[in-house]
Amino acid sequence: MPATPQGSGSADGVLIWDNLSAWHPSVGWLTVVAVLAVVYLAAFVVLRRRGIAWSVGRLAAWMLGLTSLLMVTCTGLATYGMALFSVHMAQHMVLSMLTPILLLLGAPITLALRVLPASGRAGAPRRTLLAVLHSRFAKVISHPGFTVTAFVVSLFGLYFTDLLDVAMGTRLGHQLMLIHFLTVGLLFFGPILAVDPWPRRSAPGLRLIELLVAVPFHAFFGVVVMQTAYPLSTMFASSTTALGLDPIADQATGGGIAWGFGETPIVLVTLVVFAQWVRSDAREARRYDRQATRDGDAALAAYNARLQRLNERQSTSV
Repeated sequence: MPATPQGSGSADGVLIWDNLSAWHPSVGWLTVVAVLAVVYLAAFVVLRRRGIAWSVGRLAAWMLGLTSLLMVTCTGLATYGMALFSVHMAQHMVLSMLTPILLLLGAPITLALRVLPASGRAGAPRRTLLAVLHSRFAKVISHPGFTVTAFVVSLFGLYFTDLLDVAMGTRLGHQLMLIHFLTVGLLFFGPILAVDPWPRRSAPGLRLIELLVAVPFHAFFGVVVMQTAYPLSTMFASSTTALGLDPIADQATGGGIAWGFGETPIVLVTLVVFAQWVRSDAREARRYDRQATRDGDAALAAYNARLQRLNERQSTSV
């Protein structure tokens, strides 16, 4: 069992919540965040020097995503995430529903494809990236049947089986679980947002359906956890009791976090996809107008001619 955080065991838990924002850096996560930030900024600068525009909004989304990752892995949230179910659930929700959305809005794959050389020996990384994107494996893991299932099963399969105690039994297991949450979130929201090129790219309407299919399961999961009257994890029950808190009440708080947290990310994703839908229709309309200008609206003329022939046949038959 992980060590219970010390020096915060007041009966009402006030000191625990005060310490959630304390800085507890993890060398591993801090290194990952620093590398991802520096690499993205370097690519951003390279594009600007080439005179190629890159949205500052995308840069901001990427940095906000890394900040959210840092906040749940290098603060008191990470420490108490090993002891309190509610804090652990907050980590889960951020890593699976907020951090992935922000990182994906940064369009890192598109940025890499624009920055990396396209030819010669230096073009090997770009060719490798494209090969991965076009691989059968990538098509499978980006298919809605896989992404939606993984997103839903990760909730119920972890928290309502012995896997939770197994994973929480060691610090390494907990870290692997956090990586799993982030990975599942990226795989689920990536094809839906479709900001970057993905092996499978559905129409905006279909992507919204994928999103809405998972929403009821997520809400149902939160409600079930809130109403469960027994500890889902003996490890969390023990460590929560040691901190002077009620394990069932803390577990219910975690369920409430799961139930309520998903609304804002889902609304954000819906707005992004809807905006893409509107822009797609506008581009298609402009394409049609340009084509009509070039050929004198031949498509409309052909359509009217077909209607005329059909009308003539019907008149003849009468």
